[in-house]
Amino acid sequence: MPKAIPGRIATQARLDEITYKKMKIIAQLENRNANSQLEYFMKKGVEAYEAEHGAIQLSDED
Repeated sequence: MPKAIPGRIATQARLDEITYKKMKIIAQLENRNANSQLEYFMKKGVEAYEAEHGAIQLSDED
């Protein structure tokens, strides 16, 4: 198993097969691995949400 990367949390995601296959193709086109592509998509999703709804404030407990 790879070493943990400081500041990162390991998680699992369940995707339907078609979405996963398309995401893998995008990852290859963007010179990323599937995990990095999924992380990129999640960051962009949070940015889009915050752009529409305002910044999400985190407490010290988050």
